[in-house]
Amino acid sequence: MAIDTDTKISILSMRDTGPAPEAALARDIVRRGLMASPIFLGVSFAVWGVNGVYSCAYALSIVFANFGLAAAVVAYTARISYALMMASMMFGYLARMAVVAVAVFAVRNLEWVEFLPLGLTIIVAHLGLLFWELRYVSLSLAYPGLKPKRSSKEKTMQQSESVMR
Repeated sequence: MAIDTDTKISILSMRDTGPAPEAALARDIVRRGLMASPIFLGVSFAVWGVNGVYSCAYALSIVFANFGLAAAVVAYTARISYALMMASMMFGYLARMAVVAVAVFAVRNLEWVEFLPLGLTIIVAHLGLLFWELRYVSLSLAYPGLKPKRSSKEKTMQQSESVMR
C-alpha cells in the first residue's frame, strides 16, 4: 500500500490512542501530598489551632481534587483530539481556578475557617507538590510519565562502578 505524500496531516485530526501517563502522575502527586499532609496539618495546628487544621485539610482536599481533575481532563480529551486537549488545558486551568475560588468563597463565613492557613496551604501545596514531582517525571519519550524504577541489581552495579572510580 503506497503512502500519499500529498496528504496533509492536521493537528485538529490527530489524537492519542496510547496509555495515559497523566493518571499515574496525578496519583503520584496525591500520594506525595498525603505524605506531606502531616507536616502541613502539624504546622497549622501549632500556629492556628484546631480551626487551622480544618482549614488546612480543606485546602489540601482542594489541591488534590484540582490535580486529579486536571489529569482526568487531559487523559479524556487527548483520546478525542490534540486540539481539544490543548484548548481544554488552556481554558480548563481558568475553570479549575474558578472552582478553587468558589470552594473558598463557599466556606468564607463559616466559623472554622482561618484564611491564612487556607490560602497558604493552597499556594504552597500546589507549587511544592509540582516541584517535588519534577524529580520523578521522565523527560523521555521512551518512558512517558514517571521514571521507571531501577532494580536492586542496577543500583548495586552503579554503586560498584562509582567505588571503582
